[in-house]
Amino acid sequence: MKSVKTLGQFIIEKQADFPFAKGELSRLLRDIGIAAKIVNREISKAGLIDIIGETDSVNSHGERQKKMDVYANEQFIAALRSGGECCVVASEENDEHILIESEISKHAKYIVAIDPLDGSSNIDVNVSVGTIFSIYRRKSLEGKAILDDVLQKGTEQVAAGYVIYGSSTMLVYTTGKGVNGFTLDPSIGEFCLSHPEIKMPKDGYIYSINEGYYTHFPLGVKKYIKYCQVEDVTTSRPYTSRYTGSMIADIHRNLIKGGIFLYPTTAQYPNGKLRLVYECNPMAFIVEQAGGLASTGYERILDLDVNELHQRSAIFIGSENMVKRAEDFMLAFSSQQPSITQHKQVI
Repeated sequence: MKSVKTLGQFIIEKQADFPFAKGELSRLLRDIGIAAKIVNREISKAGLIDIIGETDSVNSHGERQKKMDVYANEQFIAALRSGGECCVVASEENDEHILIESEISKHAKYIVAIDPLDGSSNIDVNVSVGTIFSIYRRKSLEGKAILDDVLQKGTEQVAAGYVIYGSSTMLVYTTGKGVNGFTLDPSIGEFCLSHPEIKMPKDGYIYSINEGYYTHFPLGVKKYIKYCQVEDVTTSRPYTSRYTGSMIADIHRNLIKGGIFLYPTTAQYPNGKLRLVYECNPMAFIVEQAGGLASTGYERILDLDVNELHQRSAIFIGSENMVKRAEDFMLAFSSQQPSITQHKQVI
């Protein structure tokens, strides 16, 4: 019978990958795992208790908060506050970063950025949702941590991951040494290694984008969508369109099967809609570690300067060859009247 390796055991085994740490990162990942189990428990019975629907409050983006948004946010902050390894939490649900100044956290050196419940609009209709997290080392050397400690480029992440709450609950994370996935075994209450060393296919056959906004997309995106829909045996087209409205669900599927997820700029969101700190950077780190790419359509996501806590970005993320092809279209059709040479380059 095959032995089971739990998340805790796996983290301890990989401790040697971080000679500068003394177990703090391992404990921090453990704390996130514990909070994820608590959130998963409530999601699994969301229809039975008063935890679906909206609250009377709005988040930092003016969006009406779901009850589960608030619950998940409270649980992750509480776990990080009591764990002692985190000095700052930045959450998509809060206007400002949260300093943790408890006695056990006075020497904490890690910062966590988190989207507590990505895709929460799906919670009422029983579609997969998830949690995205990102971990950085504090840069300031003394006193209280400051905002600049949070506003680090994606290349500075020491770990990132997501939890997907679906038909099974999975935690997928990277510390810059590849990507591993763990499935929650409810019989023992532990995340167990189920997807070791995840590698994203270089090509895929799935594209994920909200085509309802087609008329508002840049010309390069429109041309790429049409490219995906054209029949061509040599490139296995047309591709399959799959979009759930939950970034984690779409990227998780594409990570396993191969594909591309696009959330471009629109007239309403000229800088993109998804948050760079909470969504784009951590997912880009994970996908790159699995062999994929993440881009704005023109430049690498992880190289972007972070100037604001809730900064937005466009994102093209997924299988390497698919993202490169989408970038080709963006470059070729960056003006409204592309040259004949540019047109031939991508068709």
